[in-house]
Amino acid sequence: MPPGLHLRQNTILCTIGAHMVFVRRTALIPAIALVGFAFLFAANALAAAPDVAKLIQQGRQLSTEGEQSAALAQFQEAVKQSPGSFEAHRGMATTLDLLGRYGEAQRHVRKMIGLAPDADAKTQAARTMVVSYTFERKAADAAKYEKQIFDSHLAAQNYTAAGETANELARIYLECGNLDQAYDWYQRGYNTALQKSGLSAQDKDLWGFRWEAGQARIAARRGQAQIAEKEVAAAKAFLDRLHNPQQEAFFPYLKGYIEFYAGNYAAAILNLEKGNQKDAFVLELLARAYSKAGQTAKASDTCRAILKIGAHNIANAFARPIARKMLREQQNS
Repeated sequence: MPPGLHLRQNTILCTIGAHMVFVRRTALIPAIALVGFAFLFAANALAAAPDVAKLIQQGRQLSTEGEQSAALAQFQEAVKQSPGSFEAHRGMATTLDLLGRYGEAQRHVRKMIGLAPDADAKTQAARTMVVSYTFERKAADAAKYEKQIFDSHLAAQNYTAAGETANELARIYLECGNLDQAYDWYQRGYNTALQKSGLSAQDKDLWGFRWEAGQARIAARRGQAQIAEKEVAAAKAFLDRLHNPQQEAFFPYLKGYIEFYAGNYAAAILNLEKGNQKDAFVLELLARAYSKAGQTAKASDTCRAILKIGAHNIANAFARPIARKMLREQQNS
């Protein structure tokens, strides 16, 4: 007997979707045709429904390629098809931030927080909000969420992750001009990381390097060039013991940072050009150094390179708005 057909005396009970109808045996052939049409319609509807996971994947790829408007369209469709999708709202939030639509982005982050299926997802949502507020340079608002993450890592006795979170908050305070808070959180990050039991000598040197590098940048921002240079030398001593290529790649940026805030733009450019050219913050500092040195064309090219970066992180949160502003000012001049 075909699925969806049930005999009952002189009638046949046909089930079509959520509906049941009785037809006489003489109507069997039309009934079977009707059932077949219903199954065909349902199959076609399923085939036509967008694959939400695929939409999200395509959106992420477009965002990575710098195509934010196209990415947004994919995430909008994903949210439309699956309003309860954590990842769809995450895609909306990150893309809206990259487009400079911060208030809208934060509404989607709040959706993420409500939809988060577990503690890790809640932490991910909180970090997304930290980055969103950093785009606006709202350090106090970012700190509310960053401190939640810090406290959760402390509670789990994950001292390395807690130290890294403290350092990130210190960097936010630093670039937002709150130097005292930056110092306090760099110090807290260092002291917290050292609480890890069995910390290796190499890891101690790594955290020593980070602490000295943080102090060097704070001194540079305060206009204390000599103190900054002493801290750079101390950082270099830790770095020399580390023999860690990943950390060594950070040093030209550190030197460039110090030179930039000392007003030595040629030296800043020389160092920053040796830094990670995929790091939006390195490029942003380099663009400003080019501009200060009168190299307008290079500054513009570097700003355009920044706007092609689709990362949703602290570095891009600081770099992207400045790059957009610099290009706008150059166009209007």
